[in-house]
Amino acid sequence: MPLRQDPLAMQTPGVRLDVWLWAARFFKTRALAKQAVETGKVLVGGQRAKPARTVRVGDKLHITRQPEQFEVDVLALAQVRGPAQVAQTLYRESEASRAARAEARALRAAERAGFQPPQTRPDKRARRLLRALGDFDAL
Repeated sequence: MPLRQDPLAMQTPGVRLDVWLWAARFFKTRALAKQAVETGKVLVGGQRAKPARTVRVGDKLHITRQPEQFEVDVLALAQVRGPAQVAQTLYRESEASRAARAEARALRAAERAGFQPPQTRPDKRARRLLRALGDFDAL
């Protein structure tokens, strides 16, 4: 007697979540993608998932890859890792997510641009100034 297959399963093929994340180049290795899913850094439809969860076209993913966060819609499936241009066709990032990432990137750049540590050790005059500032802060 032949096995009957579910017609719905045949119409909606899917790919493992960790494989898709790796193929879409969100993570460098499949092991890193699996670890991110297991630690709750990837949400499917707002809920935590397992690495073996099947991703289908139309799913909404929320991916946290420190220090960035992505909100993407799955447009296509892939099981192999290809060029970056092909990987970018697998998903569409929301405008809100793109704007939030740009704002966070600008904020991090501004934080880095503020204080510039000296290239050399402070000389005698600079040490006295630092010591004086230290005493001023104690008041």
